[in-house]
Amino acid sequence: MSFTSQVKDELAHAPAICSHCERATLAALIRIEGSLFLSGSGRYRMEITTDSASVARLIIRLLHSQYDVKTELTVRRSVLHKTPNYLIEIPSQKNLEPSLRDLGILAADGGIEMGIDPRLVTKSCCAAAYMRGAFLGSGFISNPKSDFHFEITVENDALAQGLVDLMAEKDIHAKIMQRRHSSMVYLKSGNAIMEFLAFVGAHQSALLLEQERVVKSVRNDVNRQINAEVANQQKASHAAVDQLFAIRTVLEHYGMEHLPPALQEFIRLRVTYPDATLAELGAYASPPLSKSAVYHRVRRIEAMAKEAENRG
Repeated sequence: MSFTSQVKDELAHAPAICSHCERATLAALIRIEGSLFLSGSGRYRMEITTDSASVARLIIRLLHSQYDVKTELTVRRSVLHKTPNYLIEIPSQKNLEPSLRDLGILAADGGIEMGIDPRLVTKSCCAAAYMRGAFLGSGFISNPKSDFHFEITVENDALAQGLVDLMAEKDIHAKIMQRRHSSMVYLKSGNAIMEFLAFVGAHQSALLLEQERVVKSVRNDVNRQINAEVANQQKASHAAVDQLFAIRTVLEHYGMEHLPPALQEFIRLRVTYPDATLAELGAYASPPLSKSAVYHRVRRIEAMAKEAENRG
């Protein structure tokens, strides 16, 4: 099961907080997944499609319990994807039009409501329920083991902006991207996606996402530390090679016996431990030396080598 399917299954079973929450959830589902048809003079019928069995059961239950409308369910199988698809048909009937008005699908002037009817989301729990329905309709979340990505695709800008505004009230900052025939509300932050899931009631999914976020954070920290250590080792190795070349130049021009004891000791340590850092060379010295003391000797060797080359 994909992470999106897992989230939708959890949301389909999320309990309503107040008596109006289920209406808000159903309204969002119908707005996103439903197609409205005019059947004769002022008579409507509707079709709702979904790929999720749990969402199909939720839609049918809410239609029956909230509005007592008749429904017909057809289970179809996609030839391309070999997955079931659920078609819920609501035939023309007496109480369908007032139900659609109550759900904010039909506007007061008889047209189609393009945005979110404010009556549906007056309470915070109802706003969460509406967002829950929107995600159940067309939401997608990528597997949190990969990159974080969240989106809800809707039919027009007004509905997209309405969803963004509802999220903003909870400090969840979503953005809108235009597609050819639709608008996409999206989140890219793992923290924002987790807050959305918690807001709409997918607490188990939010916990799983947070666990993956922690794992990613630790893994990234470890990778950064390893990369820094490798870079430091490479830098130290390159520096050691440069020091060995400088030592050879100094010995060729001055000879070991003519060098001060401090430089002789450094040369013996560097030749004996070619891969050691300056701090490690200082620990090998007798008596031990600080890193800055060893670096001072390196500078003297390099200066003598440069002087010999200039002379030479």
